[in-house]
Amino acid sequence: MSNLSNYFRATAAEMKQVSWPTQRQAFLYTILVIVISVFVSLFLGAFDFVFAQGVDFIINRF
Repeated sequence: MSNLSNYFRATAAEMKQVSWPTQRQAFLYTILVIVISVFVSLFLGAFDFVFAQGVDFIINRF
C-alpha cells in the first residue's frame, strides 16, 4: 500500500510542475487541429477518388 501512496504523492508533485496552456491557447490549438484534420481528410479523399476512378477505368477497359 505504501507504493500506491508514494505513486499518488509523486504524481501530485509532477502535476504542480506542469505548464498548462491558457484558455485562449487551448481554443486556438483546438481550432488548428480541426482545420488540419479537415484539410488532411479532403486531401486523402481526393486521392482516394482519383485512384478509385483510375482502377475503375483500368478494370472496365480490359
